[in-house]
Amino acid sequence: MARPRRIVLVRHGESVGNADDSVYEREPDHALALTEKGWQQAEETGKRLREVFGREQVSVYVSPYRRTHETFRAFHLDPGLVRVREEPRLREQDWGNWQDRDDVRLQKAYRDAYGHFFYRFAQGESGADVYDRVGNFLESLFRSFEAPDHPPNVLLVTHGLAMRLFCMRWFHWTVAEFESLSNPGNAEMRMLVLGKDGRYTIDRPFERWRDPEPYGVSG
Repeated sequence: MARPRRIVLVRHGESVGNADDSVYEREPDHALALTEKGWQQAEETGKRLREVFGREQVSVYVSPYRRTHETFRAFHLDPGLVRVREEPRLREQDWGNWQDRDDVRLQKAYRDAYGHFFYRFAQGESGADVYDRVGNFLESLFRSFEAPDHPPNVLLVTHGLAMRLFCMRWFHWTVAEFESLSNPGNAEMRMLVLGKDGRYTIDRPFERWRDPEPYGVSG
């Protein structure tokens, strides 16, 4: 099995929805573009990625949303060194179709009280739903490592919640641990690095906004 030396996760740059949440009433979530600031953020992250990858091959998986595709384009990676696949399982959490801003804000307040992992938006998904599809993608990713010529680097261009849930699944974090962590900022990256002991470690933790509150010994 040719396990990659690095698995890099990047959240998209700032989108128009991050800057103005009323846009969800007029445009589909998947169609929202990056702001000028978002392009600049992604280009800065791209500089770091080019330094990390050097001239090595990279297997890239991109969420099907416009903002993640634009973020990837802003990285300016050498096309001769990357293999790019669109991966729907890495999409944003579904909050419903045309979104009423006041209703979504109310539901977000309910989610904060109920718990981000278990709360399901009325016309969308819960964090647990996203966990299931991210876990399904991870199983496919593991199978891809069986190819003897698998690139030494994997890059996932996705969304903040998906990043946390990917790491939760990878490192077997509990729900309580997940609930204690904040999303990364726009265009922030986290890197899983393969050590000499055969284990992956994350280069820096997600910010924690509270201490985990487990129900039992597993926490």
